[in-house]
Amino acid sequence: MKNEATSNVFSSRISRFIRSEAMGAFWLLAPSLVGFSIFYLIPFGQSILGSFEDRLGGGLTFSNYKELLLSSSFQKAASNTFLFTAISVPILIAISLLLALFLNQRVFLRNWLRTAYVLPLVVPVASIVLVWQILFDWNGAINAVMQHFGLDRRDWMKSEWAGFVIILVYIWKNIGYNVILFLAGLQNIPGQYYEIADLEGAGPVRKLFGITLIYLTPTTFLVVLMSVLNSFKVFRETYLVAGAYPHDRIYMMQHYMNNMFLSLDIQKVSAAAVLMALCIMALVFILFRTERMFRSFME
Repeated sequence: MKNEATSNVFSSRISRFIRSEAMGAFWLLAPSLVGFSIFYLIPFGQSILGSFEDRLGGGLTFSNYKELLLSSSFQKAASNTFLFTAISVPILIAISLLLALFLNQRVFLRNWLRTAYVLPLVVPVASIVLVWQILFDWNGAINAVMQHFGLDRRDWMKSEWAGFVIILVYIWKNIGYNVILFLAGLQNIPGQYYEIADLEGAGPVRKLFGITLIYLTPTTFLVVLMSVLNSFKVFRETYLVAGAYPHDRIYMMQHYMNNMFLSLDIQKVSAAAVLMALCIMALVFILFRTERMFRSFME
């Protein structure tokens, strides 16, 4: 009986401690949870319900998704968005990694170079786009230089080159953040690993692939995740550079949803938002699953 009473007292104390800790954590998180629910969770739930509503008030239906998937505008926007992500993200990651490896060495003006790559993060998007408009406008600086050398002017934002321009804007805007993450990951790699490799006669290439890239894998997964998410937000730059109806090559998902919202087709906007969210969640799940498999393989 004594043992049973002691165990009951002990379990009740533990449960009270857990409840007190849980309540303390809940009250600390409550303001953020309320804000997240009001501005993100509840509106997204309403969007999910709205995507199944009939525009004529006939109840729930899947016709919105059917019309959306058959829409040529949606197909063009979706294909452009995923093509942009598939091209720009690997280029951004490769350039960011090379710059981080370069800046991690003892190079001349290293601190100034780090500051230069971080500057786009603190400059407003509208100011950045004005610079690119000055460069790629019909009367911009690049066309002036081309004309000076006897080349014809090119309407960059109304041709097939528009996608190339947007990729450049995306890389220039996000490269500083990725470089910071890679530099943090590089500086967390113990230096004795490289010293042991030097004693064993390992060359730079072997140290790069055998030490640096291996121990940089968690940081790389984070950089890939953030780059993918940022690629879906390129609408701001595209809209400011080319307007609401840009060239077909840079007509993104956000353009489609913005135009449907302006035409008050809320059901299609909601359906497009739900599909886009599902695609992002699937990509995030694949990335986390891949990271977990790699981590278990390394262990």
